[in-house]
Amino acid sequence: MTLTVPGDALVGYLLASLRIAAWLVVVPPFMGRSIPATVKVVLSLGLAVTVVPSVAATGVPTDLLGLVTAAVTQVAIGAAMGMTTFLLFAALAAAGSLIDVFGGFALAQAYDPLGMNSNTVFGNFHQMLATMLLFASNAHLLVIGGLLSTFRFLPLGESPDIGTTTQVISKAFEVFFVTAVQIALPMIGVLFLADVGLALLTKVAPQLNAINVMFPAKIGLTLLLLGLSFPVLPLAMDKLVQLSQEAMAAIAGAG
Repeated sequence: MTLTVPGDALVGYLLASLRIAAWLVVVPPFMGRSIPATVKVVLSLGLAVTVVPSVAATGVPTDLLGLVTAAVTQVAIGAAMGMTTFLLFAALAAAGSLIDVFGGFALAQAYDPLGMNSNTVFGNFHQMLATMLLFASNAHLLVIGGLLSTFRFLPLGESPDIGTTTQVISKAFEVFFVTAVQIALPMIGVLFLADVGLALLTKVAPQLNAINVMFPAKIGLTLLLLGLSFPVLPLAMDKLVQLSQEAMAAIAGAG
């Protein structure tokens, strides 16, 4: 028995896998070297199978220059969508890093196995917590589904609007900073007031040596406030998942 594969369908399948692979390279937790490149390639090829019916009907180039241009375009599209997703999900880790700075943990660096680099204690903790929430709630399926749906809005033969893409990435930066500050701001405010109170106590009653209990008190207060902030994190993750889907759809021209 001879299995015949249409050339257009095969080219469309490979181009679709390039967009998905570029997205996987940028998005955590797939971006780290802890996940082998072979796994990323196999995953991108497997996910591309699901969009073959939609990409097979679109016109794909047949000449060498057209194929190279289409391949570079798909990689750029996947990287842009991955960058917006990365920025949105990095907000939780950034919030943890802000807590480290004001809580006195910034000097203690911890190894981040997902990013394959060093990160602050609570920055690393929030990164791992965000990954756990993402997979425990099956939200990763929604994000991947949002990526695959972009093939309906932005076929292989078309290019995204540069102005819209730039605007979406800029908006992702804005959401990244705002979300990180919103999550960490209550704890930062309390820790700042604690610093002010201990400073006044040291000035008024220097014989108490309040400076000696400043760091243990801030550590205990940080741990207490961190536990109180846990109920907010699932809501933040749910909002970030929704924003990532909307951002990828906007780059694809759907929004």
